[in-house]
Amino acid sequence: MIVPFIDLKAQNDALSHKLQDAAGEVLQSCDFILGQQVRSFEREFAEFCGSKFAVGLNSGTDALFLALLSLGIGPGDEVICPVYTYIATALCISYTGAKPVFVDIDQRSFNIDPEKIKRKISKKTKAIIAVHLYGNPAPMPEILKIAKEHKLRVIEDAAQAHGARIKEARGNWQSVGTLGDIGCFSFYPTKNLSGCGDAGIALTNSKDIYKKLITLRDQGRRGKNRYVHQIKGYNSRLDSIQAALLRVKLPYLDKWNKARQNLAHLYSKSLEQTPGVIVPYEQPSSQHVFHIYAIRLKKKRANVYTQLRKKNIQASIIYHLPLHLQGAYKELRYKKGDFPGAERVCREILCLPMYPQLTKEKLKFVVESLKGLV
Repeated sequence: MIVPFIDLKAQNDALSHKLQDAAGEVLQSCDFILGQQVRSFEREFAEFCGSKFAVGLNSGTDALFLALLSLGIGPGDEVICPVYTYIATALCISYTGAKPVFVDIDQRSFNIDPEKIKRKISKKTKAIIAVHLYGNPAPMPEILKIAKEHKLRVIEDAAQAHGARIKEARGNWQSVGTLGDIGCFSFYPTKNLSGCGDAGIALTNSKDIYKKLITLRDQGRRGKNRYVHQIKGYNSRLDSIQAALLRVKLPYLDKWNKARQNLAHLYSKSLEQTPGVIVPYEQPSSQHVFHIYAIRLKKKRANVYTQLRKKNIQASIIYHLPLHLQGAYKELRYKKGDFPGAERVCREILCLPMYPQLTKEKLKFVVESLKGLV
């Protein structure tokens, strides 16, 4: 039996005719750049998340980068972010000329530890990037409280958390990406809501920020005259074909997320009593959407990983090296031991196959194989 880490073909095959029709419609209309499909998807995704405004962009990385620029972040500034995340979170800070300031994580949730944020705030700090890693919402109430106390802006990196939600104090559920100043999403093909290429979006409830993002993404243009450029902008527009494909998939997102949650709970129920295995942590006040199902192994991670791959179970290690130990950030002069929580998780993490179409038969095979190795 072969169990892929993710099966993109299964999802796309099920919607094959609708996807082809949507792409064909754009080809026939020749409305390729910032067309009706983009405007419609922006409106629909904003409504899905409960945001006033959405700006379609060419990637999740650009969403983060332009979000920072729209808030005035630049050289001499510092932006706090977790040390355990995909490197794009930090790179977007570097692109602006600002300095990323890394913070260690809560080993249970894999998300940034709010108590450790406080120690890293300086006079140069301008913003915090909260990452909802693996689809698990970051502790936004605590982060927002800290940000308010220190007059900091908050950007949510929700690249892996489409449809994840947090319960408000009044008991209502609010989508991640709508709690801070700006929420940034990626539609890279592996995401819970996936395009067929690079694509991203930024959400905000601020009309002023929205206008800045619109101008930044389109070469600095503002107004109807396409040859008048008010600022030095960027070419970061969401393609109409990607927007059309995402519009086909968006109505299925809640269903797919529910399938992921059911599979994750089945994994956890089967593994939670297994010695040496730590299953993912879920807070009662949030809805994890399991972009990744990540366990921790106290021992033998390397051997278990190798043996699973030999059994055609395509487990993965995401991520095996925290940002402070990456060559890209050697100039920050961090060393091994500076962020023990992230370093420990990197040694222990093992990500099991997870996608909505994963069958219970294949999940059982993964569980039984894993139990035989730990």
